[in-house]
Amino acid sequence: MVVYHVWLGRVSGGVDVFFLISGFLVTGQLVRATARGRLDLRALWSRMAKRLLPAAFVVLGVTLVAAAVLLPENRWPQTVREVIASALFVENWQLASDSTDYYAQHDQASVVQHFWSLSIQGQFYLLWPLLVLAVTLLRRSLFRVLLGVFVVSLGFSVWLTAVDQPLAYFHTATRIWEFAFGGLLALVVSRVDLAGPFRTVLGWVGLLGLLVCGMVLDVGAGFPGYLALWPTTCAAAVIVAGATGSRFGADRLLASEPLRYLGDLSYALYLWHWPVLVGWLVLRGRGEVGLLGGVAVIGASFVLAAATHLLVEEPVRRSRWRARTLTAALLVPLLAAAAVLQPVGPREVVAAHLPATDFAALDGQHCEKPVPVEELDVCYGPAEGTPAKRVVLVGDSHVQQYLAAFAPIAQRRNWQLISMLKGACPFSTRSEKNTGDQSCVRWNDSAANEIIKLRPDFVFTLATRDVQVGLTEVTPQGFVERWRQLDAEQIPVVAVRDNPRYGFSVLDCVQVHGPVPRCGAPRADLLAPVPPYAYLDVPANVSFLDFSDHLCTEDQCPPVIGDLLVNFDDNHVSATYLRSLSDVVEEALVGVTDA
Repeated sequence: MVVYHVWLGRVSGGVDVFFLISGFLVTGQLVRATARGRLDLRALWSRMAKRLLPAAFVVLGVTLVAAAVLLPENRWPQTVREVIASALFVENWQLASDSTDYYAQHDQASVVQHFWSLSIQGQFYLLWPLLVLAVTLLRRSLFRVLLGVFVVSLGFSVWLTAVDQPLAYFHTATRIWEFAFGGLLALVVSRVDLAGPFRTVLGWVGLLGLLVCGMVLDVGAGFPGYLALWPTTCAAAVIVAGATGSRFGADRLLASEPLRYLGDLSYALYLWHWPVLVGWLVLRGRGEVGLLGGVAVIGASFVLAAATHLLVEEPVRRSRWRARTLTAALLVPLLAAAAVLQPVGPREVVAAHLPATDFAALDGQHCEKPVPVEELDVCYGPAEGTPAKRVVLVGDSHVQQYLAAFAPIAQRRNWQLISMLKGACPFSTRSEKNTGDQSCVRWNDSAANEIIKLRPDFVFTLATRDVQVGLTEVTPQGFVERWRQLDAEQIPVVAVRDNPRYGFSVLDCVQVHGPVPRCGAPRADLLAPVPPYAYLDVPANVSFLDFSDHLCTEDQCPPVIGDLLVNFDDNHVSATYLRSLSDVVEEALVGVTDA
């Protein structure tokens, strides 16, 4: 899991395995205690608290102090909010709340973002014993109850993942089936009798399946849903294989002394690796750690995990402190420190006073869903009487950002702005960001149909995407196909060249280092002299705009132009800067639409 985060920039599916194993262990423990008539919930919760809280609160406390020293002040509110949510084991709901709005994801990665899984874990530890106790008192079949929980939760997970994957990823109810899967396994595993060779094969198949899961599947964009059956089934296979007794069995490797020690450190290592990784990226002002940086991050995380295990986890485990005393001793100072850590004013750096989300909003627009379209929101701006022009802005956030420049133009010229916007979904016949996201294709089909019904004076959308270091800019064929669809209806299209993407937060870089060239990039590394659409056969209804000369100088794409920050995050132009270009955008629009 740590290697996936540090070097591959992907999610491994390890959390799903963690949930299944927790369900397996806790359910087995509860069943055995119930059978003996000795189910003591207070003692059970006390042991769990002593296992989870000390290391977690120590990491949160150190992270909070480090955030005050290392992070730009615009990151402090987010950090405080999420540290408190993590300490109360509701970080998954905090992230779910943020992630339901695509643009809220432009907050840079939280230093405690990984606590979402521990929050679900804590909620499970609190509620699962109550479920087992209720089933026991009501004399119901625990197997049938867990099977019902498994089916209902998995069904909900599949549905919500298809409808709103960012929300589904952090939602507790979409993960409960993984705990129930582990619980069902605990109830039947003792009855499974497999031949030795089959156990050996099963163990290796399960282990290898776990290792490659994150490389084969896009866990971050496709989980949980039915795809999460891959890592959980692989983990179940390893558990069922059990102790094979073979010197060639996967269990022999897993039971080796180095891996057992790694298992002892795994909890603390998970807690430490993410804040260390984010801290390294902030200090270095980069979007990736690289090979040597990754070694440093993992090495530092191991040292901190070993120290935490030796100096915190083990002494607390052996102590006789009660859970409530321990919780108060750790939680109260942590929350008090979080309350104190509030921005006292920005550093004296030009333009760094901008808020972390200086993004164009749909101010003054009212939105409605066309009947019978469920997915599409069409938002209408105000206009006096009959508008001089009706303009549709369609696409993703890189189109929405231009509302900041369009709003003054619309007011001066009595244009009505009509917005059809969906995060990470540019106007195309295909899903450009995630090839498996058919919801984006359906959304664009609906948007195209509405545009044809509305017959606006022109449509404003993207001409290119993926302007990054390495000259990766392209005009996807799906863009051109949409333009041809509107050309057949004689609807003009104005397509704008996309702005640069940097792979790091420009605002953070400026607040830490000032408006230096390292917070931007050489223009020649980002933008070819001739845009990619110049080489394509495009329909006659399309006019192109290119504001690169206003986002970059002849040689550099700087973080600050004049006294304004150009980008507020790693890839979006700030509303303040685009608003300052309103006259430039107006002149260009009039030049291509009134010709």
